[in-house]
Amino acid sequence: MTFQHLLDGAEVLSQSGNPEVTGVEYDSRRVRPGTLFLAMRGESSDGNRFIDQAIQAGAVAVVTDSSSEAPREGIAWAVVPHGRRALARISANFYKRPAERLAIIGITGTNGKSTTTFLIESILTAAGRKSALIGTIEYHVAGKVYPAPHTTPEALELNRIFSQAVGVGASDAVMEVSSHALAQERVFGIPFDVAVFTNLTRDHLDYHKTMDEYFSAKRVLFEGCGTDAPRVAVTNLDDECGVKLASFSRKRSSIVLTYGWERGDFHAENVDITPRGTRFDLVTPEEKIALFSPLIGPVNVYNILAATGACFARGCKARALTHGIEALSHVPGRFQRVDCGQPFTVVVDYAHTDDALRNLTALAREFVSRAGSKGRVLTVFGCGGDRDRAKRPLMGEAAGRGSDFVVLTSDNPRSEDPRAIINDAVVGLQKTGVKYTVEPDRRKAIAQSIAEARPEDIVLLAGKGHEKVQVTREGSMPFDDVEVAREALRAAGYECETASVGESQR
Repeated sequence: MTFQHLLDGAEVLSQSGNPEVTGVEYDSRRVRPGTLFLAMRGESSDGNRFIDQAIQAGAVAVVTDSSSEAPREGIAWAVVPHGRRALARISANFYKRPAERLAIIGITGTNGKSTTTFLIESILTAAGRKSALIGTIEYHVAGKVYPAPHTTPEALELNRIFSQAVGVGASDAVMEVSSHALAQERVFGIPFDVAVFTNLTRDHLDYHKTMDEYFSAKRVLFEGCGTDAPRVAVTNLDDECGVKLASFSRKRSSIVLTYGWERGDFHAENVDITPRGTRFDLVTPEEKIALFSPLIGPVNVYNILAATGACFARGCKARALTHGIEALSHVPGRFQRVDCGQPFTVVVDYAHTDDALRNLTALAREFVSRAGSKGRVLTVFGCGGDRDRAKRPLMGEAAGRGSDFVVLTSDNPRSEDPRAIINDAVVGLQKTGVKYTVEPDRRKAIAQSIAEARPEDIVLLAGKGHEKVQVTREGSMPFDDVEVAREALRAAGYECETASVGESQR
């Protein structure tokens, strides 16, 4: 494809040269002969510093968002005002605009995005459709699973995945759309057919600074990012921001579908939540459908409502809804049990905000109470480093109020001192009067919680969920809460067989 063809639709300030281009990259380390190198400024680095390195590796064309960079002799050159917007247009052109050949569902919100994407994929599969999934846990293309470096990747990777999906006959795609991706225009030019909003609670204020700014980033999905507004908006009426988005979307000619526990186009009746699963009657604009899901907890009722609203917008019928929801037995790292025959329950969950911790501990408390036992809720949690410090005491208070015993530990301290992070969280924990202990070593903290557990207790390992690393000043080290819990249970004398990937996720 020629350089000029790749620039079609991009905003270009100046351009020279028109070689054949065989690849597109924004990372100079991946450049090969014949590549177009897109040099753009990022949050923490500037790709323009690596232009000469890319040329040495064989780049035949450079697109830069820096007008101060001088064209290099013999290299095709273009200057653009927005690097990521240019990357979006160029990537789409290179892969022959695959997003335009898919019906794409985008999901944004603080909590519930991953589970909702998995539910939607399962329903689409039950409806006989091939699809792609892009999210925090992993990426899927027509049943094949790939690791997920980012919740929402850059436009180049997005278009590459969409191209693969189209190539195997996919008609649909579902993706988590993070607030960072929306603010940074990583999804610029992606035409979303359906936009879904789950909820908005305190998170990522290290980046967005205020809740208003955080909400504004989420709203971009419903405005359209370099595209028209989505055809359908699906919003949560039980969240104040969801109500705002419903009103906002109606003014932009989108079809609006709402959901809520007791109100909305999609709502629930006769909800019965047990340790074995969740049953309820789903009320839709057309009918009432009896549903069963192996997923448990009130939060998953909301996730199911959001997913059924989105799939209804995509024309899925009752049979696909019921079969798809029942077929999803688990989501990795979301209330994932670790069972080695011990007389107490161990659960790994991604809860890493105060709201998510409240929901998690409340669900555990409900199960303990329902069993009529004297079981306790034991919670292991930590707070991420280099992130919003103000949420740390809120997380401490949420964990303390919902638990009988807390082990405060580390959760990706990154460049910070784990003790300093713990000191921020312990302020909220102490307000609750709960019995607690501090253990910065997460492996030891998990072992300590399991040693503390008695029959009928529930041990919650919160924060990391599906993650497989612990990020510290020394770098990323392998760390999987599920496997660490299994190690601790083995050490305590319980029989833990070596689990396959699928088994470890049940």
